[in-house]
Amino acid sequence: MSSICESSWKLRFETLTGFLKVRTEDYWSQSRPQAGPSGLSFLLVIPMQRITKYPLLLQKILENTLPDASAFPVLQRAASALQDVITNINEYKRRKEVASKYTRVEQLTLRERLARINTHTLSKKTTRLGQLLKQEAGLVPKTEDKEFDDLEERFQWVSLCVTELKNNVAAYLDNLEAFVRFQPQECDLDIPGGPVVQYCNLARELQHQAFPEFKQRLESLVWQPLCSLTKALAGPRNLIKKRLDKLLDFERLEEKLLEVGSVTYEENKDRHTYQALNSLLVAELPQFNQLAMQWLGQILRTFMALQRDLAKQMLQKAEGSLAQLPHHQLSEPAFRKLAEDILGQAAHQLHSFQENFEKVLPPPTIQPLLPGAERQVQALLSRYGPGKLYQVTSNISGAGTLDLTLLRGQIVALLQNKDTKGNSSRWLVDTGGQRGYVPAGKLELYHVVPSEEKLRGQAGPPDDSRRLTSELPPTPAPSVPAGNQVVAVYPFVARSSHEVSLQAGQPVTVLEAQDKKGNPEWSLVEVNGHRGYVPSSFLARPSSPAPWGWSLPS
Repeated sequence: MSSICESSWKLRFETLTGFLKVRTEDYWSQSRPQAGPSGLSFLLVIPMQRITKYPLLLQKILENTLPDASAFPVLQRAASALQDVITNINEYKRRKEVASKYTRVEQLTLRERLARINTHTLSKKTTRLGQLLKQEAGLVPKTEDKEFDDLEERFQWVSLCVTELKNNVAAYLDNLEAFVRFQPQECDLDIPGGPVVQYCNLARELQHQAFPEFKQRLESLVWQPLCSLTKALAGPRNLIKKRLDKLLDFERLEEKLLEVGSVTYEENKDRHTYQALNSLLVAELPQFNQLAMQWLGQILRTFMALQRDLAKQMLQKAEGSLAQLPHHQLSEPAFRKLAEDILGQAAHQLHSFQENFEKVLPPPTIQPLLPGAERQVQALLSRYGPGKLYQVTSNISGAGTLDLTLLRGQIVALLQNKDTKGNSSRWLVDTGGQRGYVPAGKLELYHVVPSEEKLRGQAGPPDDSRRLTSELPPTPAPSVPAGNQVVAVYPFVARSSHEVSLQAGQPVTVLEAQDKKGNPEWSLVEVNGHRGYVPSSFLARPSSPAPWGWSLPS
């Protein structure tokens, strides 16, 4: 009986309150006289006053009823039921007031937030922080509510799903807008007639009608409801956050109540606020989670329906053009097989091109040895062996005390492939006179090859053949006279338009045995009708045997 009365009263009270609030503006605009001594507010409290008078009436009847009368126990149950109704109504009103107070989302500036700070707020926040630190340190027990924790976890999960979906839909709208802006059909493809014209006409129709209409429906049926759902999550989120603050106050007041035995009126009000807030969340959060999931599911179903409608619309518009396209008579499995075969052939051609490209790599750029470096290279080779020799690929400027400054093309011997700290990007090398560290990325392995004499079995003494494993430079540049036919001993790759490339053993005509500045290290030659400069040390007379020496790989 009490639950029926309570529900009936809530329904009537909310209906009457809403009706009176709606009619308030019309009531005052017509300048009618006030109803009663207190005006409109007098009418709003009448339902509450009537409910509170029922227990008094029943109590008065009980006082005038004999205890042995048959109606006495019935009157007692009725009075108790009405008292429960009044208690539940008060609790319901308090929940509504708490919800309306803490679910408001205020957009405050920094100045307004600072203006709200006072001694009371600082004291409250300091007390809450102290209580939280005590709980984290294990000095005081922490209140656990398994039911609320499960509800909060589910709410956070729903909130995360809504946020992720909103971000994905926003990205989808951005990509759709970029796709609509891209109009390749407006470009001059320089392909006359055929399927290209049909494609351009179909693309224009889709760009100007189908996609804009789809975007408009997507924004109105998916994006806007999703934004509304995101705003609806703000209220429960604020209540959950405020519950944590009130829980810290409640735990502190419970400790005080156990120690002292009493609390002040304001402190007792804080206790009731937490209890009302917790009861509100426990009672309504499950319903909110369920409604939010239904809302979210409906948004997803709408999104899929819009996608299906777009695909159907595109197929309908393309039906007239499909009959004129090649391979239109093929069935779907046959067309899929044809497309797979064409893509497979293209992939095979691409793979073959990649293999050929990896096999035929351009030869590395060969750096000529610096003038006067032959004896230094020979000493390093005899001391460390050919596997330890490296050539500097670019100039190195030493920045530290142990760093070396080297020129491009200089030969060094590797001592250790890391520094004292284990850094493998700095190597310890020997130049034949100095030792120090250089960047590993500026060194290239210096390959040594046997000379032509050794290939013909005309090697020198046995001890020299064991000690030397690469070729010495050929005859110096002054020994190569201009106008003579010589042979390229080593391959050379041109690095600029002023140089010309050589292959080992290629005949070369020397035009000038020096460059324009008179430097004999470079010679102007002619090879296969092309003129350019090459290192003079890379050339030798065909008749003179070449001694042992060194060079970079071809």
